[in-house]
Formats: sequence, C-alpha cells, structure tokens
Amino acid sequence: MMNPVNDLSRRSLLKTLGFLSLSFGIPLQSELSLADAPNTKTPLPGDLNSTRFLSAWLKINADQTVTLLVGKVELGQGVLTAVTQVCAEELDVDLSRIKIISGDTALVPNEGVTAGSFSMPYCATAVQYASAEVRAILLALASERLKVGVEGLSVQDGLIKSATGLSVSYWDLVLGASLEREATGAVKPKDPSQYKYIGRNVVRLDFPKKMTGQEIFIQELRPKGMVYAHIVRPPSYMSELLSIDERVAQSMPGVLKVVRNGRFIGVIAKREQQALAAAQELSKSAKWTEHTELPTHEGIFDWLQRTKPNKIIATKQQVRASTELASKVIEATYYRPFHMHASIGTSCAIATYSASEELLIQTHSQSVFETGLAIAKMLGLDPSKVRCQHQQGAGCYGHNMADDAAADAALLAYAYPGVPVRLQYTRQQEHQWEPYGSAMVIKTKAALDDKGQILDWDLQLWSNPHGTRPSGEAGNLLSARYLQKPFELPLPINAGPPNYAADRNAIALYDFPGHQVLTHFITDMPVRVSSTRGLGAYANIFAIESFMDELAHAFRIDPVQYRMRFLKDARARDVIQKAASMLGWNSYVKSPGKGRGIGFAKYKNIASYCAVALEVEVNERTGRIRVTKAVASADAGQIVNPDGVRNQIEGGLIQSLSWTLKEEVKFDQTRVLAEDWTSYPILTFSEIPHVDVELIDRPGMPFLGCGEASQGPTGAALANAVFDATGVRFRRLPLTPDRVLEGLKKA
Repeated sequence: MMNPVNDLSRRSLLKTLGFLSLSFGIPLQSELSLADAPNTKTPLPGDLNSTRFLSAWLKINADQTVTLLVGKVELGQGVLTAVTQVCAEELDVDLSRIKIISGDTALVPNEGVTAGSFSMPYCATAVQYASAEVRAILLALASERLKVGVEGLSVQDGLIKSATGLSVSYWDLVLGASLEREATGAVKPKDPSQYKYIGRNVVRLDFPKKMTGQEIFIQELRPKGMVYAHIVRPPSYMSELLSIDERVAQSMPGVLKVVRNGRFIGVIAKREQQALAAAQELSKSAKWTEHTELPTHEGIFDWLQRTKPNKIIATKQQVRASTELASKVIEATYYRPFHMHASIGTSCAIATYSASEELLIQTHSQSVFETGLAIAKMLGLDPSKVRCQHQQGAGCYGHNMADDAAADAALLAYAYPGVPVRLQYTRQQEHQWEPYGSAMVIKTKAALDDKGQILDWDLQLWSNPHGTRPSGEAGNLLSARYLQKPFELPLPINAGPPNYAADRNAIALYDFPGHQVLTHFITDMPVRVSSTRGLGAYANIFAIESFMDELAHAFRIDPVQYRMRFLKDARARDVIQKAASMLGWNSYVKSPGKGRGIGFAKYKNIASYCAVALEVEVNERTGRIRVTKAVASADAGQIVNPDGVRNQIEGGLIQSLSWTLKEEVKFDQTRVLAEDWTSYPILTFSEIPHVDVELIDRPGMPFLGCGEASQGPTGAALANAVFDATGVRFRRLPLTPDRVLEGLKKA
C-alpha cells in the first residue's frame, strides 16, 4: 500500500498514478472484513459493521468522479440507483459523477446474498454513513488547507467553499492514506430538510442501456473467443445412468469437446445450435433407470402432514393470562403448492479458466460470494482463484438456476480452458430442474368471545425448507451432486430468527392475548426447493389474512374495522386505511358476481408495511376470476426513490396475482411434469389490471426493504374478494377456473 510522500508534487503524483482516490490501493477483501477478527468492536450501521474500511466503499478519483463499491446487486429492484442517490446526497456531488461497481467479488465488500429485502436497510444504510463520514473527512482536510473552520464551509457538487470566497474541490485534495481507516459511524447523516436527491424520482441507471438495446443482460454478452455449451440432464431426480454413446456427438460439426464426469454430461461447440444439437444427440443415446417415489402434486399436502419433521419449532408461545372461556372456536386450513421462479429468460453464465489457473465467472447469481466459494470447493480450487462478476439477468427474486448455470459453466470451462464458455439452459431444463418455492399447509384456530374478540390464536404450519442456496457449500449446486465423486446436499435448516424462513410472517402483527405459532420443518424434499420471493411469507400471510376475513364475516363485522381492533401499530393502521380509502371501501356498492377484499402485512414484521385491496369479477359459468381494480399502500420508512418503491410494490402485486390465480408445479410419481408455459401457465399481459400505489413517506426514519412486501397481502386480498363475490371460501391455491367451479358446485 502506498503512502503519501512529502516531496512529491500533486502534478507528478497524478502523472504517475493517473487517478486520485481515497487510497492508492484497495486492500484484499480479507483485510477489509472482520470475518477473521474478534467481534468486539462497537457495532456500525448496516453492512459497515462487517466491512469497516471506508476505502472499501468509496474512491474519490482525479477525473472528478466518485467510485461507489457495493456487494449488493441489481436484480431489477432498482437498488443500485437508490444507493447511488444516497451516496450523492451525503457526499454533496452530482449523481452523474458517481460510478458504481457491484457484485464483483475481487473488488467490492462482501455483503452476502442480495435477498430478503435487506439491500436498503443494510447496504444503503452503510453507504449513507460511509458517505457522510467521507464528506466530513474531506471538509476537515479542506479546513486545514484553507485555514477556515469547518463550520464556515459548504459543499456544492464536490466544491468546498468558505464564506470568504476561498474554495477547494474534492478532486484537489491529495488524500493519500488519510481515508485508509475504519468508519466510526459517528457522523450523523443529513437532516431530511436538506435533501436534494433522497425522496426524488430518478431515472434508473440501467434503463438507458435497456431502452436502447445495449448489452446489459448476461444472456446478451458475447466476449471475444467465446464458445457455447449445453448439458444433458437426467429425465428425473433419482435417475441412474446405465450407458451413453459419446462418439456420434463428438464427431458432429463444430463440436469441440464432450465432457463427462459421473452423471454430469456436457458438450462444447463453436456455435449455439451445434452445442444444442450435440446435447440432444447425447440425450437420445443415454439410457437411464427411474424411480417412482414422489407423492404427486395432488398428494403433497397429505405427505407434508404425515412426514416426520426434522424439527418442530415453537416459533411463538404466548399464553393468555386471563381465564375467560371462549364462546366460539373457528378453524381453517390453507394450502400453497410448489411455485416456480418462472424466469422469462432461462439462466445463463459465462466462465473462463485461464492459463494462470484463475476462474472468472460472469453470472446473474444473487449470491456471488457464496456461489464462488461453493464452485471453488466443487473444483478443488483455492477460493482466491475464483472471481465472480455479477451481470444482470432475467429476473426471479430468489434462488433459481443462476447459481447452477455458474457451476455448470465453470465445470465445462475447467475442462476446456483458455476461452470463455457460455452456457444457457433450455426452457425445459429451467422449468424441471430449478429449486421451487416450497408447498405448505397452514392450519389456523381461534378461540373467541361472543363479540368476536380473539382470545387465543393458534397457527401451525408444515413446510419444506426455503433455503438451499450454495452458501459456500458445493452440495447445494445441482451438478455437484451428479459428479463421479459427488457432493452431498447439506441438511437444510430453517435459518434465522422467527419470521425468517418457513415461518416468515407466521407471527401475526395483530395483538392477541394468547398467540402460538408452531412450525413443522420437513427436510425430506420430494422435489428440489429453495428461496422464492418472500419465502414462507406468501403462504403464511395468505392464511392469516384469509382467516381474519373469515372471523370478521363470522361475526358480521367489516373486515377493515375488524383488523383495527387488534392493531396497535399506528403505521400498520395507516396503510390499511389508506388502501381501503383508495378502493372506496366505505362507499362500495355490492353487485352480483363482484367482490372486494383486503390483505395486510408488515414484511417479516421488521420491513415495509403494505396493504392491498382488490375488486374482482367472478364468472360463475366459467369459474374465471378477473381483477378489475387493484390498489396498494406502502410504508417503506424513508423513501429514496418513490418510483422505484412503487415499481416494487406493483411488480410484487402482479406476480402474486399470477401465483394465486394460475401457478402450480405439477409432478407425478416419477418426474416433474411442468416443462413449458402450457404446463406451467403464468399471468399474461392482457390479464394484468391497472395498479395504483400510494406511498407513505417517513423522512428521517430507517430505510425499510420493500421488494417482497406485497406478495402475501395480494394473495389474501384476492381470496377475500372472491369470497365476497361468491360467498364461497377458497383455501387451496391456485384459484383456477376448474377449482372455482368445483367450489361453486359444492356451495
């Protein structure tokens, strides 16, 4: 690391270095993080707590720009634009000066997985405090240079001015190692009254390239010298390979290499179609045995309840103090099927294994650090030799096959070094092999007095895991389990505190005297599962908010007013009342075949508040549900980019409508049956309603994650609206026309 030299002029220094930064070299991430250090230091805000050096986050460059480095990545949620706004705000520089680098494991802080709506509370908060402290340090340096007290200085776009007319810019200050220091977290960010960028709609940084068709997605990249690869998957999970003839494929035009390692089979060719044709030939020649061990999609709910759980977790145990006897007990059971991520674009990666035995992987993984470590273990490489660079890809919000594509590309590149190897899955491979969102069963029971007051609330859920991401373990990579020396799938855990995984949002935010939640966590997985948007929250909120609606109707109480009885949280009350007002709840006029419903949650009980209200029409002849009006209100704390928050709430609402109306992974005793958009339909553009979103801004309050806030409330609001329209309560998802017709016939 270079240090300032007293007799070196600024001009000669710049000639030597070509730029001026917070430091003249960025330490390796192992030096910047506290992973190997005793965790005895004062906690810092957000992800500053794990990566404390200011130089790991920011560089002031001699070309009058700022480089911002973050470990979180862009998945379509607009987070990189938001953190850039925060940085520009606290540094007092124009947005156009900031260059952002994200998700490059060789350069940026390790902020873990981009998931759980944690980017704003953890990453943006770290950027806010780091930027505020860097500004303070720059002001102190300017004070020394100008011989003026810090209190007499102001900053405008990086130019520090004094009241006497003296000035110096950020770019004129030689910092040397002056910012090669740990953050203190002691510099308070700006008062909201001074904001210029926070709270403003700013065009997302990635939109210009997307709107003009420039290369930005991993699926579009074509590095020089790139070759193409495809793989051959077994017909089902437990298939065993008896034989395969590689000779025909190896002799096909353009084929460069056939790669086989145990049951992992791939082919590398000069062109995409050549690789695909060779892979299809290999698939035709392969002979497999299959097993009939799956419970089927119709039998999955019984299977969940009869399978011995790995663990029974007392998620919440609050015993009622009073001895009042209940006058009524009401019970209900709700069902969620397996869900796909169903990314419109299939997963892709490009890997290059160089002569220096270094592996570069370009990937749209949400967990670049953990996935890189897992791939290193799979290949037996030193982790320092594996570098992941995040590239945007087709959206999914969760653990789809991006990590598997990275691993498969790496396996093939390792076998064919020296050139970039590109791998992209077929639609069938993506649909049949991605990790799905877990099926769930949720049983609710409430003991009430004669006025509908809830005395005791009991919720029990049965669920597979919601997290089998790589997490640094090779066994979580699909193909690693098919190698000649296979890696075992680690035993999944229901990680984190209550309200985190299978039991996410299983603890209702409502205030009940008696409140118990029990989680039956089942690690035996008939199909592959992992994290999808919201994890267990979608199903748990669907059950809680549907059941609250059932209780309200059982006592002929308005569903909005009924919720208010049990909500002490003023911010929760605000979003519910706002959504109801937007729908015209109090002036609503009932008409045949039409209904309205509302749903609410505070995501994980620590993130954004969101209420969704819907109006539907139900065709009793066809069973088809049409959403005619959709409104949502959200409180995401201090809002950085209002348009970005609206996009997240609206997008989550639309995806949740698709889950609730259409989506279900079907499988028989042997294999997954969903292989295309016919066997796994999703909501089409013509079925999407206009969505109105109103935000409740809380300037000065902490940032709250909002990316998954609308999933659960939407599913419940839809089911509640269908009940209002038909008088029939539907508790099993999805609400397909056939299922609706069956319910109407039984009514």
